[in-house]
This record gives sequence, structure tokens and C-alpha cells, in this order.
Amino acid sequence: MRKFPKPTEQELKEGPQAVSFQIANGNARQTCILQTTLPTKAQAQKYLLANWPAVEKMARDALAMGAVEDGQIKLMMN
Repeated sequence: MRKFPKPTEQELKEGPQAVSFQIANGNARQTCILQTTLPTKAQAQKYLLANWPAVEKMARDALAMGAVEDGQIKLMMN
């Protein structure tokens, strides 16, 4: 099992990490941000990849409801 690196000093100061991604919206791309409770970027990215189907569905549902703030869809980790 792969061990994650310990959080850097900067990550500890920043607190929980967010990871951004894009989904297709017709011929355009929609920027999305997933806020996690995880302490490192590596863990946040792994969470995104491991839970991609659910995260993508949440992003598409938010897009359909028009929940775009400042040009971004903001999601929270459950």
C-alpha cells in the first residue's frame, strides 16, 4: 500500500486542500473545484480520481441547476 507524504508546512498552514478539474459543457469547458477535508494535494487528487463518477455527477447536476459562482462550480467533499 502506498504511503502518502506528510503534509508540507505550507499545506498545514493552508488547511484542507481543494482540487480543480474541468467537465465538458457542449463545446466549452466548465471549471470545477472540489473542496476536501484532506491535508495534502496528493490525497485530494487521489480522492477525486477514486470517486470520479460521483464527483462528475455532482458537478453536472450543479451545472444543470445553474449553480455556477464566479465562473466555477464549487463542490464539497462528503
